[in-house]
Amino acid sequence: MNDGAGAMRFALLGSGSKGNALVVEYAGTRVLIDCGFSAREIVRRLARLDLVPADIDAVVITHEHDDHWRGVSRFSRAHGVPVWLTPGTLAARRASELAAIELYSPHEPFAIGDIELFPYPVPHDAREPAQLVVGNGDKRLGVLADIGHATPHVREMIDGCDGLVLECNHEPQLLAAGPYPAYLKARVAGRLGHLSNAQAAELLAGIDASALQQLVVAHISESNNRPELAQAALAGALSCTADWVHVANQSEGLSWRTLVNR
Repeated sequence: MNDGAGAMRFALLGSGSKGNALVVEYAGTRVLIDCGFSAREIVRRLARLDLVPADIDAVVITHEHDDHWRGVSRFSRAHGVPVWLTPGTLAARRASELAAIELYSPHEPFAIGDIELFPYPVPHDAREPAQLVVGNGDKRLGVLADIGHATPHVREMIDGCDGLVLECNHEPQLLAAGPYPAYLKARVAGRLGHLSNAQAAELLAGIDASALQQLVVAHISESNNRPELAQAALAGALSCTADWVHVANQSEGLSWRTLVNR
């Protein structure tokens, strides 16, 4: 049950290079965004949120990379959950084992039950990647990870959101000195890779954040970043205290956060 009448809430099952999944709930509809853990692990992590697979109305996949796709075929098939994905993502994956396939365009909004989804294209090294703004007709949650650089359209889409899940993947100095091979360092830091702390902070500083109730650091690298660095960067952009910025980690994710109606 939601933490307030008519409120939308969200939680992250986990976030990082080893797996990503996020659940949004509003008025009896629950959507899982990405399914980057094994099906068994998805079920285990849903249970931490007092959910079971039958509670999930649909899975929306943002792109085909394994840390967003890993468990979706088995989860969909085992529990009869339809999967929404872009035509490019479908072309990049053998999706014949999904329970049901629904296509969405990264340029057109769509709805699943009571939840509205506004996808938008992002620069990332996948076939047809998208990220999402999720709404209930009143509040808006921006989800933005797996993006190499912020385009004007990306800024426009997340402007004025009430909640924001924002990638802070790496700290450039830690990435440069870290264990990744040179080609992978170049990919991560490239224009089709992932946002650094400074890039995320610059993006945040350039949008209207006056309505922001919840801010979550996502897709943080365990090898090339530290949570306190990401928190400090985003807090600096908002002139708030670092402890106001939540961090979704790989193992525990982040428990329910509610976007309240004011």
